[in-house]
Amino acid sequence: MDVILAFTCQPTEQPLCIPETILELFELPVLFGAINRTVVYILLTGLVVMGLLFFAYRRPRVVPTKFGVAMESVVDFVRSDIAIGVIGPGGEKYAPYLLALFLYILVGNFFGITPFIMFPVGSRMAIPAFLALLTYVIFVFVGFKKQGLRYIGDTLWPPGVPVVLKPLIGIIELVSIFIVRPFSLAVRLFANLVAGHTMLALLLGSGVYFVYAGATGMIGPLQAFVVGPLWFVFGMAIFALELLVLALQAYIFTLLSAVYIESSLHPAH
Repeated sequence: MDVILAFTCQPTEQPLCIPETILELFELPVLFGAINRTVVYILLTGLVVMGLLFFAYRRPRVVPTKFGVAMESVVDFVRSDIAIGVIGPGGEKYAPYLLALFLYILVGNFFGITPFIMFPVGSRMAIPAFLALLTYVIFVFVGFKKQGLRYIGDTLWPPGVPVVLKPLIGIIELVSIFIVRPFSLAVRLFANLVAGHTMLALLLGSGVYFVYAGATGMIGPLQAFVVGPLWFVFGMAIFALELLVLALQAYIFTLLSAVYIESSLHPAH
């Protein structure tokens, strides 16, 4: 494994290597110097989402195209099943935010398996944290708008709870709603993307390394042409599973955002 951890890359001798500085992983060479890859892909994700919606709805048709049907299905799913289905009456006003959230996370996630990009936008903690903060601001604002100061009062002194338990339950609810919710929302997305992307890189990279090392005589043929391909096939199986995980994480983040908004609108539920 010293080949993989070498600091200088010699393609003729080393199939895998790491850059001299970790910053090279996040810099994207352009004509006018170097720009952070994260910034580029954040903007690109937004442009892709806007492009998808623009080309789907720029020319309304009686009989939409297959692409139009696919986008309409996504929009209807978020609006009907998440916004209205979770929040209830009045949930349609939050559909635009939830749709933008779902599509942005979905596209950003799939950048992690897109050739020549291979960089899930959500794998940078600042992105999930910012999106979680948006949801946090919305559901707290909605709570104060709907309930006024009772929003804090009912959290610190929950109605329907025995008086002896109210102080303890109030502290738990306060920490859970105003601290744990945004933190767990961000960490869940970040951790799943980093774990999945790292696993794919290790499995597929190890498979390529075994085959290369066997072809150059660095290891035996059994390891090279049996273990290597099997490792690579296993990595491809994980790749197929990762497709499901990427879409599921976008759904879970959006669904939980809707649940938090609903809890501020309808505290009794």
